[in-house]
Amino acid sequence: MRKALSVIIIWLSFNVMTAAQEAPKREFRGAWIQTIYQDEYARMSVEELKADFLAKLDALQSLGINAVIFQVRPEADAWYASELEPWSRFLTGAQGKAPEPFFDPMAFLVRECHRRGMEFHAWLNPFRAGTAGTENLADSHVYHDHPEWFVTYGKLLLFDPGVPACREHICRVVRDIVYRYDVDAIHMDDYFYPYPVGGQPFPDDESFRTYGIPAGYAPEERDDWRRENVNQLIRSLQAAIKGEKPWVRFGISPFGIYRNQSSDPDGSRTNGLQNYDDLYADVTLWTREGWIDYCVPQLYWEIGHKLADYATLVDWWDAHAGAAHLYIGQDVARTAKADDLTHKMSLSRTARHARGNCFWPANELLRNTGDIADSLRERYHRYPALIPAYTNLHKGRPRRVCDLKQERTSRGVTLKWMTRGGREIPTNSQYFVIYRFARGERVRLDDPSKILGTTRYTECYLPATPGKYHYAVTAVDRYHNESKARRIKVKIK
Repeated sequence: MRKALSVIIIWLSFNVMTAAQEAPKREFRGAWIQTIYQDEYARMSVEELKADFLAKLDALQSLGINAVIFQVRPEADAWYASELEPWSRFLTGAQGKAPEPFFDPMAFLVRECHRRGMEFHAWLNPFRAGTAGTENLADSHVYHDHPEWFVTYGKLLLFDPGVPACREHICRVVRDIVYRYDVDAIHMDDYFYPYPVGGQPFPDDESFRTYGIPAGYAPEERDDWRRENVNQLIRSLQAAIKGEKPWVRFGISPFGIYRNQSSDPDGSRTNGLQNYDDLYADVTLWTREGWIDYCVPQLYWEIGHKLADYATLVDWWDAHAGAAHLYIGQDVARTAKADDLTHKMSLSRTARHARGNCFWPANELLRNTGDIADSLRERYHRYPALIPAYTNLHKGRPRRVCDLKQERTSRGVTLKWMTRGGREIPTNSQYFVIYRFARGERVRLDDPSKILGTTRYTECYLPATPGKYHYAVTAVDRYHNESKARRIKVKIK
């Protein structure tokens, strides 16, 4: 009898866990849209660009994606109207050339993402300034004003991270974006100091003599100085973002290995390139100190990979999440090739601190590589999910909606409500969640299968499904805290 009871308990526990895995109400579901080396955009007219963006957003929304990470600054250039840096050559074909007729892709994408209940994260590469030398740089590129800020390494033109003025320029760029655009986050990926080029030391002798040695670093401590240069950038960026808009988040998507155990007993059981030692990115310091709001390690390897096993790395990052939200970076094509999606989603959803996934690149989802898009739509993202709340930035609920009522017309039934306070205050209502429950069914707001959708408007047209229902409407603030619900009974004929 005792054995039978144990089996029942284990079966129940497994099924409860599976239900939670299959349908979490709170989950970050991101996708990266890259622009570097995407030459097709430069061949499109402005109207074709808009149509392409709208088609991409509609397709990603249908897959349950709730955050778009769009590359707005691939090489010290801009996919938006900037007085600090030139238009990107990947947008118009020639750096510095504006779209004709005038078009601001970032303003357009922010608006269209928000209309679809999706976040927009502005993705910048901080130190890369050029991938094709200096010949094709626009006259307005900062290189021409300050060539002393730059070094060439391999085929890349780079801001020297050791020059304080470079970090100050990057902060100005970020502050400008946050001030002028309604972005939800600033996002940077894995490129800090560049990936090592075999046999070539990074050429920062001059900046080390100028800034490192006077700061007290001995020649054998250059690696520590490099890490501190990146630390200073991260701290300064956080201050710049929060100084403009405290609700805008700062996220980093680092290379998937922090350190190997061969370098640090607290490292992962891996054997690959390391953030700390090779890219001079002390990521776990940033998460511990709260300098970044979320971390998306790029765990692009297969489960069982000899040098960098996905399962091992999920466990390691889960144990070192610190104060930041942890999301898992997923490589769509490699996951499809290894047929790893089911196992990977299970591991990411059962990791204690992981709160979602981000898929690289969006184009592979749009192509439905390995039927992964179908799997997300039909299974893993079958129901909507809200972005995890950033209670460390603000803990509290917005006021719930008021005057919830139904309006009947010849077209059907519309719910309407009112809210107090304007959207300019981040702790006020920003968007709304509509739930539907059958009459007599328990009203449970933790069940995502009951979410009809979200809207930024104060009304919602109801599906013409005959029956008696309880509807509930909640409000959500800029930090994704949700209010208590206001309910109404509705009969649809």
